[in-house]
Amino acid sequence: MEMTMKISDEQVQKSKSAKLILLFAMVSMTMMFAGLTSAFVVSKSRADWLKDFQIPTAFYFSTVVIIGCSVTFYLAKKAIEKGNRNATSTFLLGTFALGIAFVVLQFRGFGQIIESGFYMTGQGSSITTTFLYVIALMHLLHLAGGLISLLIIIYNHFKQKYNPTQTLGIELGAMYWHFLDLLWVLLFLFLYFFK
Repeated sequence: MEMTMKISDEQVQKSKSAKLILLFAMVSMTMMFAGLTSAFVVSKSRADWLKDFQIPTAFYFSTVVIIGCSVTFYLAKKAIEKGNRNATSTFLLGTFALGIAFVVLQFRGFGQIIESGFYMTGQGSSITTTFLYVIALMHLLHLAGGLISLLIIIYNHFKQKYNPTQTLGIELGAMYWHFLDLLWVLLFLFLYFFK
């Protein structure tokens, strides 16, 4: 009985430590994006700033898709807590599929910007589109980390490492994906209202 309590205490401590480390990482990412958006606001006063630039329609769809990722990850976490492995599998795979769809839509959005005649660098570039590319690409870089961690979670799930009493990996993954989703929604709203 004493050994069981000790293992349980160690699991609780491990969980708290992992969540704290993830929280610090998310705070540092937030600070980076705060710096980028601050530079965006300051640059709006430049003479070469595009006043009539429209956000690509693909970014609207990608925003809906990434919100779907949060929903499916939340449902996966709830399913494993109830011991429903099949539903957990479905929701984890659904989250991965939506994550890939988000990436595809982001690149489609970049394509729409190029079709409009704007580029990230070079002759056809502007400071407006360069900022948009940098912000979206930085988010995609963080999302790539989320997709890799999600693949690891899916692998561990199929190796039956999660159960109603051991959900740490899925919890951490859900925290990170909710953060990524919220971050993109805030960035999208920022770009929409402050362009």
